[in-house]
Amino acid sequence: MSVQEEHPIARPGLLLAILPIAITIALLGIQLFYFGDFTPHTPLAIGIVITCAIAWCRGYRWKHMEKGLFHVIQVATSAIVIMLIIGMIIGSWIASGTVPMMIYYGFQVLTPKTFLAAAMILCAIISVSLGTSWTTVATVGLALMGVGEGFGIPTYWTAGAVVSGAFFGDKMSPLSDTTNLAPAVTGTHLFDHIRNMLPTTVPALCIAFAVYAVVGVTVIDTTQVDHIKIQAMTDALSQHFLFNGWVLMPAIVVFTLAILKMPAIPSLMTSVLVSLGIAIFVQGVPVHEALGFLQNGFSINTGNSNADALLNRGGIQSMAWILTLVLIALALGGVLEQTRCLETIVLSIMNRVRTIFGLQVASTLTAAGTNLVAGDPYLSIALPGRMYSQAYRGMGYSTLCLSRSVEEGGTLLSPLIPWNAGGALVIQALGLGIAEGNTENLLYIVCAVACWMSPVLGICYAYFGKFCPQASAKERQQWRDNHELIMTMSPQTQSEAETSAQKLPPLPS
Repeated sequence: MSVQEEHPIARPGLLLAILPIAITIALLGIQLFYFGDFTPHTPLAIGIVITCAIAWCRGYRWKHMEKGLFHVIQVATSAIVIMLIIGMIIGSWIASGTVPMMIYYGFQVLTPKTFLAAAMILCAIISVSLGTSWTTVATVGLALMGVGEGFGIPTYWTAGAVVSGAFFGDKMSPLSDTTNLAPAVTGTHLFDHIRNMLPTTVPALCIAFAVYAVVGVTVIDTTQVDHIKIQAMTDALSQHFLFNGWVLMPAIVVFTLAILKMPAIPSLMTSVLVSLGIAIFVQGVPVHEALGFLQNGFSINTGNSNADALLNRGGIQSMAWILTLVLIALALGGVLEQTRCLETIVLSIMNRVRTIFGLQVASTLTAAGTNLVAGDPYLSIALPGRMYSQAYRGMGYSTLCLSRSVEEGGTLLSPLIPWNAGGALVIQALGLGIAEGNTENLLYIVCAVACWMSPVLGICYAYFGKFCPQASAKERQQWRDNHELIMTMSPQTQSEAETSAQKLPPLPS
């Protein structure tokens, strides 16, 4: 039984729906820009209290708000479990020598001028193969951060290139959960959805590649590369780790299980166990010490401070900051959804939309806004995917346009919002140190060119009427067969912001 059935309460007005969100964002701004402290947990927690207080005054009681608060957390349980496993992966892949080997040979193969462009392409290829941006960031991305550090490249540029490649791959991989979620909630087919994303995603990746290539040539000063520092780091790695084919087995296992379409959680745990075995039997790590690395992260003293800074990380405990942040952000999003604040905002936007350009802008920005407020990339796809599909059908456009726009505002923008699950993981896994005061590394948001360029291109295409297909006869028939809802575009229905099931227009002969 829904909350509305148990306790019928009208949707809030637009100003009342926006009020708790505006106050929360203001508190976040004060915390970051006035106090210079990037710990968004408390402002988000206060936002939950404010949202609940307003909902209480509207007639909701705690059992109703609690239902929404915990429901969203429950839906995101798998993502939370994956975050914990990623903490173990970072610790175990370092202990097994997998990450150190990638860093070691990265210094041999890559050059400072080509590094950023090569890093993006490498992460894109691996992410498409694995179907997960998070694992790519936490493994190959972490190794590339070490190489970039050795080359003297600003941390935010390296992080931007890693994020661009990893989340491009996540968006385009048929193995990705978000890439499967978007067509599922909009009623389209997976491979049609992937093909329809090519006009925005591929040009965005090419533009990002060009930017990183130009930065490599014009900004990166190879004369400033400290070759003595690099040599010292590689010596430290080779002296403390044994490099051979067995060391790459954790990566090979992940690739193989991804190709076999095994679920993410057992695949990642298998990789953890394999890397644990390699750490014990190949690297000679004592069993108790290896198990400790899974809990508290890898720890070593190589005698080289730069190498130690790269290697001493990971473990379940390292994910505590990100997990508490994500749980609080999810709870806020759940309360806002349950008390119909998000519904009011979305329907208010839909009332003002008259063209496909407006619809594309609205759905993309709603996905981005849900990312911003709710902190969950899954909700940012599911919510606008559910709410806007009727409007696209009402205008006669294919819902492929919608599935692409929510991917662009959802999947690609999630790593650019620091308190979002995607952004928090990027900050923690890549060791950006934002909470420790290295706020300049937030520039990775600007440097992740492919992530924000793709939605920009999508909106530009909509403005010029390009790559926004009308619904085909086959799709219209599918709507008819599935009894899909279509928004009536009459002024009366728009003013009431309601949807109803309508008969479809006759199919073309």
